[in-house]
Amino acid sequence: MATLICPEDHSPVADAEAIRKACKGWGTDEKTLISILGHRNATQRKIIRKTYEEMYNEHLVKRLESELSGHFEKAVYRWMLDEEERDAVILNVAIKEKPIPDYTSIIELSCIYSPQEFLGVKRAYQARYKHSVEEDLALHSTGELRKLLVFLVGIYRYAGDEIDARLAKSEADIMCNAIKSKEFNHEEIVRIITTRSKTQLRATLNRYKDDNGSSLTKHLRDGEAKAANAFLGALRTTIRCIINDPQLYYEKVIRRALMKSGTDEESVTRVIVSRAEKDLEVIKELFYKRNSVTLCHAVSKHTSGDYKSFLLALLGNQN
Repeated sequence: MATLICPEDHSPVADAEAIRKACKGWGTDEKTLISILGHRNATQRKIIRKTYEEMYNEHLVKRLESELSGHFEKAVYRWMLDEEERDAVILNVAIKEKPIPDYTSIIELSCIYSPQEFLGVKRAYQARYKHSVEEDLALHSTGELRKLLVFLVGIYRYAGDEIDARLAKSEADIMCNAIKSKEFNHEEIVRIITTRSKTQLRATLNRYKDDNGSSLTKHLRDGEAKAANAFLGALRTTIRCIINDPQLYYEKVIRRALMKSGTDEESVTRVIVSRAEKDLEVIKELFYKRNSVTLCHAVSKHTSGDYKSFLLALLGNQN
């Protein structure tokens, strides 16, 4: 269920004119921009972009980039892109803006999306950056983390519902033996997690837990605590993205982003902007059940200014 509230009928010409007026003169009228862009769906936004460019011979997204700043600009910029292009930007930022890639965003897209959806994101990435995702990941990462991430973005995972119980048992045993030997980066663990269908992998992980009394993620977390290893953190994130409902996963992401010391605006923006037209209402409900406070209240408390106002608009807050 989406949270975005938008009119069924709107005039793209009137919207374009209002946006143009809001961007002219000495100061930008951010309130007007939020009242329009924060209440238009993807199709409407695309028509507004086209209409604006035809009327004023100017690229709307670039104009907004020049008018806005900070977290507000980043949120509006991503909101105005088509979904696949937005995800391509998220991937590029995750790969290149830190010394070690932000594996969370990369894993989310490659493991939560269907194989066909992620293929579309990869095509958008190539069109925009003139490199493949695999190429850039290989260049900007090293060691076991690079192997895991390149495998994840390179595989076209089978999406069927078949389960081979015998295979689940044998591969659960393989992973168990590797964990007992403290070989957390064993190539067979990586192979199983990066190549098996989600349905088959869930069966294998359930068998692992039944046979060992504890989940594989718990055993990996124990290893991570001792080794402080980004690879193990990435492996655990991969498993969570595959076995958990996406809404439960995203609730945890935004909860941690808002509740930890110092708001993680990148994660807050990613979840709200990417899920507002999909399932953000469900994420809001899960957030309230888990925290006894509404997501709108948490966003109001931990963000500020136009950035806060824009996020609240996407959350469907009408106050």
